[in-house]
Amino acid sequence: MPYYRSVGELPRKRHTQFRQPDGSLYAEELMGQEGFSSDSSLLYHRYPPTAIVGAQEFTPPAWSRLPNLPLKPRHLRTHKLDAGGADPVLGRQHLLANDDVRISYVVADRPSPLYRNAIGDECLYVESGAARIESSFGVLGVTAGDYVIIPTSVIHRIVPIAPDPLRLLTVEATGHIGPPKRYLSARGQFLEHSPYCERDVRGPAEPFLVEDEDVEVYVQHRRGWTRYVYANHPFDVVGWDGHLYPWAFSIHDFEPITGRVHQPPPVHQTFQGPNFVICSFVPRKVDYHPLAIPVPYNHHNTDSDEMLFYTGGNYEARRGSGIEQGSISLHPAGFTHGPQPGAAERAIGVDYFDELAVMVDTFRPLDLCEPGLAVEDPAYAWTWARRTI
Repeated sequence: MPYYRSVGELPRKRHTQFRQPDGSLYAEELMGQEGFSSDSSLLYHRYPPTAIVGAQEFTPPAWSRLPNLPLKPRHLRTHKLDAGGADPVLGRQHLLANDDVRISYVVADRPSPLYRNAIGDECLYVESGAARIESSFGVLGVTAGDYVIIPTSVIHRIVPIAPDPLRLLTVEATGHIGPPKRYLSARGQFLEHSPYCERDVRGPAEPFLVEDEDVEVYVQHRRGWTRYVYANHPFDVVGWDGHLYPWAFSIHDFEPITGRVHQPPPVHQTFQGPNFVICSFVPRKVDYHPLAIPVPYNHHNTDSDEMLFYTGGNYEARRGSGIEQGSISLHPAGFTHGPQPGAAERAIGVDYFDELAVMVDTFRPLDLCEPGLAVEDPAYAWTWARRTI
């Protein structure tokens, strides 16, 4: 994250003696990216963060990928995955994936185990419900509309807050997720043309200390999964500072960029990851040229697949296609896509769109996973021709 935070107790100088009340040294941990060459934070533990007393291979719920064949637009109805009794990590239903990113959905009503993703950053989007994101850095409270960025290898736990279940769209990267570089100065400050800034970002505000022994932590890593047993609870950090930590940003704080004629998706970009981007479509004034057509024109993104998660309001370009709350559309490279028949005509003269959606554009093809195929609307591909096949 591009700005500095300091939480809890710290010594005046880095890498110097910092002693506990009993005179023993706090255990210093540097968590950093790109081999000491990028963002990092320095944490101070009561106990060694290296002390494990057990390690066992773990087999997570199985999933596989199938190519989008025949190549066609897809519509997945995530609310048909409602099963209940899931946790926000091991209960994820994988929908779409490639070698850069995996997109899942979960309806959770119980806390996750302690979990570390050692492959890449995760971006969580809260469709509904509320939760506490507990980590070695502290606690983040999140609610509907929040994005949460959890950096690689942060040990954390997601705790849904009753009574409503927690609905999460999860984006797991194979690298790092952050604001688009064009929104940032050379030193990492948000620039004036950015649709959000530091004031919109929330991070942990105080330490979160838990005393416990022989604590299980599930780790997803490049060779599979391992279930460790730590000698002491990893939430033993009395203070930390730096630029790397879990943070949250509400889609409702995204300030839309508009123009006289229809603006392309890059104006909606919110984050970038390895070979993909995440965009936010929010309620906004739309095109004000006297001859404007506010809905998108037909377009063929020759280099990317477009996934759109519909999470509120009315999406004008998709009226009549069966799209509903919680729907996911996939429009693949190699196929021209655009508004449904009649949408362009209906949009003329409209000056405001009340829509909320999260888009993930990938630069490698997205494969389909079994849970996604299980809730596919098979009629979607033919709706532009107004036929049932």
